[in-house]
Amino acid sequence: MIRTRSLDSDGSRLRRLAPLAPPAAWGAVAVAWKFACPSAREPGLPIRIATSVVFLSVGIGLVLGVRRGLATELARARAVAEATQQVLLRPPPGRLEGLTLAAGQLSASRGASVGGDLYEAVATPYGVRIVVGDVRGHGLAALGAVVALLGSFREAAHDEPELAGVLRRLERALERHLRERARDEHPARAGTDPEHPAAEEFVTLLLLEIGPDGRLSVFNCGHPGPYRLGREAERLPVGDPLPPLGVLPLPAGLAPYTAARLLPGETLVLHTDGAEEARDHRGRFFALDAALAGPPGEAPAALVRRVHAELLHHTGGRLADDIALLVVRNDRARVPAQPAEPGLRRPRPAPSSP
Repeated sequence: MIRTRSLDSDGSRLRRLAPLAPPAAWGAVAVAWKFACPSAREPGLPIRIATSVVFLSVGIGLVLGVRRGLATELARARAVAEATQQVLLRPPPGRLEGLTLAAGQLSASRGASVGGDLYEAVATPYGVRIVVGDVRGHGLAALGAVVALLGSFREAAHDEPELAGVLRRLERALERHLRERARDEHPARAGTDPEHPAAEEFVTLLLLEIGPDGRLSVFNCGHPGPYRLGREAERLPVGDPLPPLGVLPLPAGLAPYTAARLLPGETLVLHTDGAEEARDHRGRFFALDAALAGPPGEAPAALVRRVHAELLHHTGGRLADDIALLVVRNDRARVPAQPAEPGLRRPRPAPSSP
């Protein structure tokens, strides 16, 4: 195994140096000609011009070779980043149990395609379960917490019959991640955990379940509430917020907020706080509610693209925080009221006697 890795590393170095081989060889020939050929050392303008042209060609070749090598490495790094995003922050399925979904993220880190925001939607025997979260900070430094939470959610959503059980699993996953990170950053003595874990890192998130009838069960851990789009864009009530994960332990008794519904034809827009806190060059906040009031019947994917474009236009492309949007439209058919069977009709009251 070690020998194989060594061979792979040597082959990779050779591939990176390959673009420099032709100009380097040409330079070696030019130097040999300069010092070994008697005519090259003769004074005169033609010889000077020829020497300058030769060494200028070598310099240009070296620069182009280095540039080509860097471009190849950059393309390879981008391919790896895109593959990582597809696995880590994969797009939700377009259709899920009668719901139409779309999602997208804008990263505040230049050149990064993933950051500190997370989202996922899965169909389970208990309903469609969705999580949207925001790790404190942004960019590559927050990826560890994103990995821990998404991995936990993808399993707990199927295993836990109660939504409260999913939330507790997410809390434990974040605690493990913070302890491991603290050990790496501040090694403790005698194998004990450090007194001050690196854990000024916390996560706000919205965890919800959409039942077959459109009823929503919601846990809000310090996260911005979603918008419901019907005749207009309105903030959906999600109950009293819990503390963000990683700040304080969750209370012993957990009960989701269940007073909201997503009726057929309505759209739910979940987002991270970067969407509402984005500012332009004058310091004005982005009006997310106004941006969501788009054309009637707009598809979720089109809504995500349009809002992202408006956000980039508003900020001039300079985002201060990661931004994630997840849009869910209820395309389940309305169930018409069924007439009662003839044998089950209520008898009409007898007319009162005079």
